[in-house]
Amino acid sequence: MKIIADNNRANYNFTISNKIEAGIVLTGSEVKSLRINTGSIRGSYIIEKNGELWLSNSFIKKYQNSTDYKYDPTRKRKLLITKKEYNKISGSIKQGGFTIIPLSLYFSDKGLAKLSCGIAKGKKKIDKRESIKQRYWNIKKQRLLKNN
Repeated sequence: MKIIADNNRANYNFTISNKIEAGIVLTGSEVKSLRINTGSIRGSYIIEKNGELWLSNSFIKKYQNSTDYKYDPTRKRKLLITKKEYNKISGSIKQGGFTIIPLSLYFSDKGLAKLSCGIAKGKKKIDKRESIKQRYWNIKKQRLLKNN
């Protein structure tokens, strides 16, 4: 598994309750561009439209040797998931307070582009502070155990 892009701020801004792996529909030049690590999912989000999930605002740079003149690097890209996963996701979204966020974009062992998504709930400021305190305490605890 080769990771192309990672959303590092997702764990800080959201509490992730469930993770889902989805395929993504790309053109040939976009796949070639991703193979040389020119993609980003920072600031991207997933929307639901007509019973399908779409990845919006993700950036994939134009491939240098591509002949596509009207290429949009931030176009909406369709996500491929099963009907069972879609029903699970839409049920949790309609429940309230939950959203779907992209966590990482990677190539699977078979060479397919995959997107790891998370069903998440937004954190409040006090929750973010608490997670920072917990992270620093874990680091300090490891140092104390290492020294003893």
